[in-house]
Amino acid sequence: MLLNVSYNNPEIRRKIDKEVGPAFGLRERIKQRGIGLGHLIITDSSIQVQNLLALDKYTNKCNIELRPNGIIVGFRALLDSYGLIIPYWKLNLYKGRAEEYSIYRDNYFIKIEAKAKDKKVHNFMKRILEAKASQAPTNIEDL
Repeated sequence: MLLNVSYNNPEIRRKIDKEVGPAFGLRERIKQRGIGLGHLIITDSSIQVQNLLALDKYTNKCNIELRPNGIIVGFRALLDSYGLIIPYWKLNLYKGRAEEYSIYRDNYFIKIEAKAKDKKVHNFMKRILEAKASQAPTNIEDL
């Protein structure tokens, strides 16, 4: 789900918390050694996201925030902030070309640049995949 998160709207906050859970507290952020990664360059995106990014002439950048049940990919267009809310059960993460990761949710996607020397990006993507795997059901009764 793609949402405008520029304003402090309780209804939007409820939607986000329902999809991916509330933000981690300070203790959990320290324990995990950070829950986000910023200044990722967007190389390609779905038409809905591209229409927003085309509104200004700046370099298209995004950030990723971990939540208990998913991730939020945030980006700016003009003066508004947008978030692509992706629960783990809808997240598809691919390592495309040698220098690119693709993040999918249904018909939305964002591709980000990840050069070989960007160890921080590669390690963060591994953390996302580990968090997604920990959320997966382990028994048939859990489905």
